[in-house]
Amino acid sequence: MLPPDSQIQFDSEGRLKHFLTINGLPRETLINILDMAESFINFGQREIKKVPLLRGKTLVNLFFEPSTRTRTTFEIAGKRLSADVINLSAARMSTSKGETILDTVRTLEAMHTDLFVVRDSASGAPHLIASHLPSHVKVINAGDGRHAHPTQAMLDMFTIRQVKGQFENLKVAIIGDILHSRVARSQIHALKILNVAEIRIIGPRTLIPTEIESMGVTTTGDMRAGLEDIDVVMMLRIQRERMDGQLIPSEQEYFNRYGLTEEKLSYAKNDAIVLHPGPINRGLEISSSVADGSRSLILNQVTNGIAVRMSIMATLMGGNESKK
Repeated sequence: MLPPDSQIQFDSEGRLKHFLTINGLPRETLINILDMAESFINFGQREIKKVPLLRGKTLVNLFFEPSTRTRTTFEIAGKRLSADVINLSAARMSTSKGETILDTVRTLEAMHTDLFVVRDSASGAPHLIASHLPSHVKVINAGDGRHAHPTQAMLDMFTIRQVKGQFENLKVAIIGDILHSRVARSQIHALKILNVAEIRIIGPRTLIPTEIESMGVTTTGDMRAGLEDIDVVMMLRIQRERMDGQLIPSEQEYFNRYGLTEEKLSYAKNDAIVLHPGPINRGLEISSSVADGSRSLILNQVTNGIAVRMSIMATLMGGNESKK
């Protein structure tokens, strides 16, 4: 069982000390992270791309599950904040020789690590690590099992706000493999906290958890009905590596019914935007014409991920974000 998030994410004075899940965070915390990210968004275009906010601090990217995209954006984010960044993967670590995750973390903490970015295929691993570290060491969840991917959700929220400006009147559709998606769970929590008008879940019944409607969403297997009057279309990757058994009849059948094409996108509002956490499976979740089209913000998400992760790191290391 996962520890209570509020007891781990906030210190005794109510300051945010870890970033493990969106669930339970105050709206003000999310807005402050998005606002700070605005100040970092143009750093990539500057001649000198660094600020000294984390100078002298050591960041360890601790990836027990591979992800080039996420690890790279965390690495760039840390370096732009002037941190010393170390990248470690499971293949290079003693865990593959029998050492436990906590043994590895304690060894690295003894080397005066200040911030761990943790990705693991086991749900709750970042929570476990955070609960065994001294108070000055911070942990960011870079994706754990089917549980959460909070920084991905925050960069998605930032991307939506860039274009739409506000959240309150938006209708959002999340399409695809909800059952295995930690991204979807974090997206739903963030969208609810930011007070969007409506969240619709679209996909085959076999890929939609039975309890999902308790999170305040509606579900449908009909793309036309699900996309009607929608402002934001959030596609999900088919999680082949997390699937047990045949949950879809075939990849072609899945694309025919739930792959986002120009025709299906026409069911949404004319100014609807399209997001996808990547990597994209073209011709399975989304057509190339939509992925590369004018309403796709997929590459914007990648760029925004650096600024948002800079913001989260700066918030944690500054220790200035209070629970309201």
